[in-house]
Amino acid sequence: MESRNMGFLAAVFLVFVLFSSVDAYDPLDPNGNITIKWDIMSWTPDGYVAVVTMNNFQMYRHIMSPGWTVGWTWAKKEVIWSMVGAQATEQGDCSKFKGNIPHCCKKNPTVVDLLPGAPYNQQFSNCCKGGVLAAWGQDPQASVSAFQVSVGQAGTSNKTVKLPKNFTLLGPGPGYTCGPAKVVPPTNFLTPDRRRKTQALMTWNVTCTYSQFIARKHPSCCVSFSSFYNETITPCPSCACGCENKDKCIKRDSKLLSVVGINTPRKDSTPLLQCTHHMCPVRVHWHVKMNYKEYWRAKIAITNFNYRMNYSQWTLVVQHPNLNNVTQVFSFDYKPLVPYESINDTGMFYGMKFYNELLMEAGPFGNVQSEVLLQKDINTFSFRQGWAFPRKVYFNGDECMLPPPDSYPFLPNSALPTQPFTSVFFLSSVIILFLL
Repeated sequence: MESRNMGFLAAVFLVFVLFSSVDAYDPLDPNGNITIKWDIMSWTPDGYVAVVTMNNFQMYRHIMSPGWTVGWTWAKKEVIWSMVGAQATEQGDCSKFKGNIPHCCKKNPTVVDLLPGAPYNQQFSNCCKGGVLAAWGQDPQASVSAFQVSVGQAGTSNKTVKLPKNFTLLGPGPGYTCGPAKVVPPTNFLTPDRRRKTQALMTWNVTCTYSQFIARKHPSCCVSFSSFYNETITPCPSCACGCENKDKCIKRDSKLLSVVGINTPRKDSTPLLQCTHHMCPVRVHWHVKMNYKEYWRAKIAITNFNYRMNYSQWTLVVQHPNLNNVTQVFSFDYKPLVPYESINDTGMFYGMKFYNELLMEAGPFGNVQSEVLLQKDINTFSFRQGWAFPRKVYFNGDECMLPPPDSYPFLPNSALPTQPFTSVFFLSSVIILFLL
C-alpha cells in the first residue's frame, strides 16, 4: 500500500513538473526568452563595476511602455553605490553610511530604465528608452537595453563574489519567470578598431521566459472571420476576454468620450474598453476576399477597443499552411517565422515605420489593415472546411481566442473554388459597415 502511494505521489510530481515547464513554452517561438547578462568589468576596493545587458530574444513579443522593471535579492549585504543608464526605484535605509551615500541600500532593489532625454552624464549605451524593448524578429537593434552598476560591500574576486538571486522581471506587467543566475564563460569585447579583444572579469546569465497563463486570466484579443463566398460573418466568441468589466465599459457614442483626460492611461494600466459582446481590447478580423486562378487574397484588419491604450511596435503572428507561399503583403511589413526548419506555416506581420506602426486608441483611427496575396498550392488549397482561415493568431505575443470551428463561414455546395464570386465588392462593403 505504501509503495502504491509513493508511486501515485511520484506521478503527481511528474505531471506538475511537466505542466509547469509547458506553461512557459511557446511552440511558435521555442527559443524565445529575455536574457539578463552581468559582466564584471573591473574590481573596486569593496566590490565591482558591472555592465548589465538585457537581450530580448523573443521573435514577436516586445516590452512596451511603461517598460521593463527588473529586481533581485542580494546574496550578502551588498549596496549599489551608483548607476548609469538606469535607476533604483527606492533608495532604502542608508542611515549607517556617512560621507558617500549609496544610490540604493535595499536588500531587494528594483531597477527601471531611464527616460529618453536623460542627462548625458547619466546615459549608457542602449539605455534611456523608457524600458521599451523591441522584439528580436521585428528590430534586433532595438531589442537590447543596458546599464552600468557599481556594487559595494561585495566580493572583490571571482571566488568571493556571490551571485544575486530571486530575479524578477515585469514587462511591463506579470508573465515572466526568471531562473537562477548561472556563471558562464566571460563575454569577449572588440575594441573600436576591431584589432584587440578583451573580456569581462566574470559573467553570469539569468534567463526569463514568458507564460500567458501567468500574465492574465483571460485572453487579450479575439478573432473574427468572414469570406466572399458566404454572407455569414463569424464574430468573436462572447466574453472572449472575460466580462468582468462589462459594467465599466463605455459605448462608442457616449458623451463621456468628449471629457478631457478620458484617454489618459492609468498608473495601474486599467483599460477603458468600448462595450462589445466579446469585451476584448483588440480584435483581429480575417476576411477571405478574392479567388483567382493561381492566387487568393485575404484582408487583415486589427481594431483597438481600448480608449486608454496606443499599441506601438505592434506585432501580429498568424499560423496558416499557405504562408509558405506569400506573394505580396500590401500595407504591413512581413517576416516568415520558421521555428522548425521543415515547416514554414507561420509569419509575423507588423506596422511599417512612420506609416502604421502605431495602433491608435479606440475610435475612428483605432485600426490598421492590409491585404495579403498568396499563391495556391494545387495539392493543398481549398476553401472547404475552413481551410482558408488561420490556425492560430497572436497579437503582441499573446494568443487570441478563435471562434469554434463549426461556426466558420462554410463554402456553399453550388460555389466553385476556382471561380471568383460575382458579389465580392458588395459583400466586402457590407462587412466593412458591420465592423465599423
